[in-house]
Amino acid sequence: MSQEIHGTYSSEPGEPAESAEPEATRRTADEAESSRASRGWWNRNADEYQSDHGGFLGDDRFVWGPEGLDEAEAGLLGPAASLKGLDVLEIGAGAAQCSRWLAAQGARPVALDLSHRQLQHALRIGEGLALVEADAGRLPFRDASFDLACSAYGAVPFVADPVRVFREVHRVLRPGGRWVFSVTHPVRWAFPDEPGPEGLSVAASYFDRVPYVEQDEAGNAVYVEHHRTLGDRVRDVVAGGFRLVDLVEPEWPAWNNQEWGGWSPLRGNLIPGTAIFVCERD
Repeated sequence: MSQEIHGTYSSEPGEPAESAEPEATRRTADEAESSRASRGWWNRNADEYQSDHGGFLGDDRFVWGPEGLDEAEAGLLGPAASLKGLDVLEIGAGAAQCSRWLAAQGARPVALDLSHRQLQHALRIGEGLALVEADAGRLPFRDASFDLACSAYGAVPFVADPVRVFREVHRVLRPGGRWVFSVTHPVRWAFPDEPGPEGLSVAASYFDRVPYVEQDEAGNAVYVEHHRTLGDRVRDVVAGGFRLVDLVEPEWPAWNNQEWGGWSPLRGNLIPGTAIFVCERD
């Protein structure tokens, strides 16, 4: 899972820290600016992200979101036994924890991420996986190369044109292939991104689709996240050529007492935090 809402702006490893915190705002950000910001942010923050969340994610677990829903339990890609021998593309793989779990089931995963530093963490954890550094909107694979595609909070929340990503996924999937991805639940955008009681009161319009942007002193975006309503997401899936077969909203489990950004037991027991879209290519 490769996602951290509203992260801090830090420098590349070995470089001096930035003197000024980025300015948080809401403004438009096109595809090129969003991609550039995401690549830079994840390269700068991959070390901290893996340090903070690596214990929860594990080295070889497939976790769909901060609630802790595990693919081994959920079976959204299909029964674990059915994955053996399948070609699987993980988009926004981060340190490739999900791909490592898939490989343990006998699948042939390819872990793709925009961030070189995140993929270096995949190598740190262990070699033996196919790693690809590329943009999700321009997948460097032939048509019909994969049986399944998945993304746990990777890429989709950060792209200006999700339909382009979905069409690319559709292109590289074989007929009947499944595409499963998780994102922040759209309803969360109406609430402050806080884990405590202050995060339980509506503070913005759910229908405001202007991107959240953190920018430096020169006005350059260093972090971009795009909001889509639940209906938008469904329409995007269909426009990408897929059939939506399930929409999973994980409940917060009793065993999970961690806070992760704006996710927490308090909020998780009251409002959904993650939406998982299970789609199929006809």
